[in-house]
Amino acid sequence: MKIAFIGAGSVGFTRRLVADILTVPELQETEICLEDIDPSNLDMIYNVLNRDITENKLGKVKLSKTTDQKKAIEGAKYVISVVRVGGLDAFALDVEIPMKYGVNQCVGDTICAGGIMYGQRSIPVIMGICKDIKAAAAPDAVFLNYSNPNAMNTWAANTYGGVQTLGLCHGVQHGHGQIAEVLGLPQPEVDIICAGINHQTWYIQVKHKGKDMRDKLLAGFKKHPRFSKEEKIRIDVLEKIGYYSTESNGHLSEYLSWYRKRPDEIDRWIDYSSWIHGESGGYLRVCREARAKFEQEAKEYQKMKTLKYTAKNRSSEHGSHIIEGLETGRIYRGHFNVINKGSIGNLPPDCVVEVPGYADGNGISIPIVGDLPAPCAAICNASIAVQRLSVEAALEGDPVKLKQAMLLDPLTGAVCTPPEVWKLADDMLKAERKWLPQYQKYIKSLK
Repeated sequence: MKIAFIGAGSVGFTRRLVADILTVPELQETEICLEDIDPSNLDMIYNVLNRDITENKLGKVKLSKTTDQKKAIEGAKYVISVVRVGGLDAFALDVEIPMKYGVNQCVGDTICAGGIMYGQRSIPVIMGICKDIKAAAAPDAVFLNYSNPNAMNTWAANTYGGVQTLGLCHGVQHGHGQIAEVLGLPQPEVDIICAGINHQTWYIQVKHKGKDMRDKLLAGFKKHPRFSKEEKIRIDVLEKIGYYSTESNGHLSEYLSWYRKRPDEIDRWIDYSSWIHGESGGYLRVCREARAKFEQEAKEYQKMKTLKYTAKNRSSEHGSHIIEGLETGRIYRGHFNVINKGSIGNLPPDCVVEVPGYADGNGISIPIVGDLPAPCAAICNASIAVQRLSVEAALEGDPVKLKQAMLLDPLTGAVCTPPEVWKLADDMLKAERKWLPQYQKYIKSLK
């Protein structure tokens, strides 16, 4: 069996996912092909993985590398996207240009001005991956998308790329752990149902041995010595809306119009002990630092500590568990991003939702969740409108739809007037032009 990693130079993440896969005994004769457009990145991750695999004595694993995407995908049963189109250079523009207009993002990879532009770069590349999957992959190949903006990319791949695609994220697992800690219970004993859209998913059910525990969450989070300081926005949303959200304080803050629109208010809501709690441009900073550290270590990869491929060290990332379930028949229950098709009744049927899902010998199965609580659905629907326009803009190279998406974005619209949004979009298009082939004619027309 062959698994292709596209954008494998996403070094830390690729290394973790490969380790997870090769932890499964039935998957230890897998062919793994790494692809990246940057040969130096590709060499780095190949050398590190080759050493990990050798040290774990997995001689039947076939590891290869290529800069040819179609060659990597040829014959693959699973294709995993970890691409970041434009790398950190483009990501910096996603964060720093909006900041000049007062649009203050912690991350900038989902919606808001940065996430919208990220989608304009990513979706054409995702379409290229889908084209190669249809032309060269194994029959019924599964596309596992980790690339952000996850919902937009997954929407484009399924609806316009014509490829069975699951969007994968780890937000649900992390919030689940927090809830268990607040309740003082082991995480496996806390049964959750989470539903919504990626990065705006809601814990609509929290039970312990059949007993509803949701009414204990607000008091528990408020008195928790750490979460009460680090998760002020999530706690405030829980208090006002009635449901806890999957995403970190920093992530959640930029999807809403309420917490980052006035500079003098931001410090009230964020905690500086870690970037993830809301630091302005925090994710960009830590990505730069992590990249520099890995590059230095990778140059001396033989001295780098080997990852041990053991069940104990396996992460909670969905990818390896899905592949294990599909290949062995073992039942895996996780939360996946899929086309809605009525799973959530009060969200559009064609949008991408994040809902419970099962992977086993029968394939991927998605249950009917029903309606979200009305305020949760309203928040999600505002973001879905932005996602829809962003996907269409990226596919059509339509600057008007792009600007409309930014105008309707909750935080961008809370900070900027319509003329400012139009100019912000033009500034970002010009600055990121080398990654935006579909907008070249329009960008040339700009003075």
